[in-house]
Amino acid sequence: MKTQTKILMAVLGLIIAIACSQENEGLNEGSTSTRQTKNTEGSKRLVDSIAADETGAMPTVTFYSIDEEDTVTVTPGESQTAQAPLRMELAANVNNPDDYIYICEWRIWTTNDNGSEETPLVTRFEDNTSYTLTKSGGYGVKLYVTFSLDGDTIEYESDPISIVISESKLTCPDGFSPNNDSINDNYRVTAQSIVKLDAKFFNRWGTLLHSATLENAQHVEGEPNKLILWDGKYKGDVVKDGIYLLHLEATGSDDLKYKIKKSISILTGFREGEETTTGGGGSSE
Repeated sequence: MKTQTKILMAVLGLIIAIACSQENEGLNEGSTSTRQTKNTEGSKRLVDSIAADETGAMPTVTFYSIDEEDTVTVTPGESQTAQAPLRMELAANVNNPDDYIYICEWRIWTTNDNGSEETPLVTRFEDNTSYTLTKSGGYGVKLYVTFSLDGDTIEYESDPISIVISESKLTCPDGFSPNNDSINDNYRVTAQSIVKLDAKFFNRWGTLLHSATLENAQHVEGEPNKLILWDGKYKGDVVKDGIYLLHLEATGSDDLKYKIKKSISILTGFREGEETTTGGGGSSE
């Protein structure tokens, strides 16, 4: 009896082993990788991060500040602080080796007042697009791409790009010395996150000598917060030393309004390290 029992248990064990082996083989035959589901009707995949040889995107956002030579390119997950107006060039850089049909969706939202990507400030359905930020505060940018082919759907979602636009600041000096000594030769203001500006310079008789706006003002190289509003010339010649009037109106990224009326001094005889006596003239004519 003991021998028969042993034989019976051995046979049962063999049957169980064979059954398990067949089940595993069946599972292996029925399983597919993520890349192999594209012919399955109604299949859907979510791609969070993408390798160079997979379907997805590698978005970038290039920031152009008021000084367009000072550009910065950022990628998902990064952050950037800048001043307004800030022009953004958004590029999806879609990677699509299997020639899926795809739709891009850029979302730009404000993080102020509990804003989120679910209530975007701007939505653009383009591979590449642009947008200019003019208000101070926090923002987020994210790219969504939906790929479809033969009933297969792949959804790509980038990490957000965070942006902070600084509040405005505007300061105007009391004078300058347009004498070509490379020191304080132009009337320069500090203008941080100023989105609109209109400046006018008059002599003491009310003659308009020069005007400047944000669009035609020059930028100081290497100092994007510095704007050159006047070189001290009227009809091609440097005006006489004396007192002149500045009328300036501006708007900041935080909606702050600036209205500045002040006297400024022009001292062509001033040179660094030398004492100078101010002339009494004020006429440019």
